[in-house]
Amino acid sequence: MKKTIILISVVFLVSGYSPVFADKPDKARCPQARKTPAAPPNYLKLENPLEVNAKRLKKGEVLYMDKAKPMQCLHCHGARGDGTGELGLQANPPARNFTCLETMKNISDGQMFWAIKNGVKGTAMPAYSELADWEIWVLIHYVRQFGK
Repeated sequence: MKKTIILISVVFLVSGYSPVFADKPDKARCPQARKTPAAPPNYLKLENPLEVNAKRLKKGEVLYMDKAKPMQCLHCHGARGDGTGELGLQANPPARNFTCLETMKNISDGQMFWAIKNGVKGTAMPAYSELADWEIWVLIHYVRQFGK
């Protein structure tokens, strides 16, 4: 019996299947198959100018969970950043899973800044053009901590 359970667990781990998301196929998979348009070159070369610290992570958390407008990030990306927020599960394509290191390692700070500031056409990602640049940068720090 123990060998069967271990084998099933290994199959789930290798395949990316998670019983938690069994009723939500392809929603929290890692990596996600996505074709988000690339940001303009002037954005792609941007690096987060703010140093990561506890105060900035807390400000990012407040934005993500409560203050960002037009809507808080958790509604799509989920409280754990795994793309399983109530609206993210309904989105096509599904909301980005920030916990997936394989995906997130290929997304530059500049790409994320552009996506947050301008939204992403062809997805449910709205523009957060009212956020100050520093707010977007602390939000990026907060989002990146989901994969750690």
